[in-house]
Amino acid sequence: MAGVSTKEIKNRIRSMESTKQITKAMEMVAASKLRRAQAQILSSRPYFEILYSTIQDITRNNKDFSSPYLKQREVKKVMYIVIAGDRGLAGGYNSNILKMVMSEIQGKDATVLPIGKKAVDYFRSKGIPSLADSYAEAADVSIGDCFSISKQLSKAFLDGQFDEIHVAYTKFVSVLSQVPATMKLLPLEKPEAEPVSDGQRRCDTIYEHDPEEVFAAIVPEYLGGILYGALCESRAAEQAARRSAMDSATQNADEMIADLSLKFNRARQAAITQEITEIVAGAEA
Repeated sequence: MAGVSTKEIKNRIRSMESTKQITKAMEMVAASKLRRAQAQILSSRPYFEILYSTIQDITRNNKDFSSPYLKQREVKKVMYIVIAGDRGLAGGYNSNILKMVMSEIQGKDATVLPIGKKAVDYFRSKGIPSLADSYAEAADVSIGDCFSISKQLSKAFLDGQFDEIHVAYTKFVSVLSQVPATMKLLPLEKPEAEPVSDGQRRCDTIYEHDPEEVFAAIVPEYLGGILYGALCESRAAEQAARRSAMDSATQNADEMIADLSLKFNRARQAAITQEITEIVAGAEA
């Protein structure tokens, strides 16, 4: 920083201290939101697990069971529900999920349902057809919205508008690890029948009405539960990514402040040495 005055260095130190205060505050806010998001993940799991076990039981233990939700057909048109964030400053959270979806839909006749402002803006700029732009604020999407989306897409699948439906989200592994992932929602996979040993008796569940009607009724609810779970995972992953990014930014600010302080002290010492030299030279003259 040759030629830079001590005043300019001091102004840069003040600027970095202000930046550090902002990043530290954002880190604390993200940590608080992360705790709430983790609690949402834990509270949403029991509902999903009960629906999942019911679907598995119906499809596994009923002979000659058939449902349009299980029908595999030639894939001509696919739908991707893409969950991203509303804001940046979260490291690679948004870019990782959006790039992964773009690589998967390359060469396919695909439609997206973006959730989150970043997803809406990204696919609009890429010219990818969107089913709706009404979920531009991911933070405002409720569990009721998830069930509305699942019912709408279930009907679209039955009508043949889409041959496969996927959800793309960011899986919350830990505070330091978030992984973009996709899950196929429809068609469902029929599980293999569990083998029963000679010493065991299998208890069949009797459903009121018949299993096909029960299955058709709970599939949209099941998909809504999966979608809400994916939304909770993504929210937790976003806050964890933002917390890590702001922590790194705070550490970088500390390093820059220390470096600028060292340069400020050197510049001040150089100025003092210059003044002493000039005084001595004047006295000798």
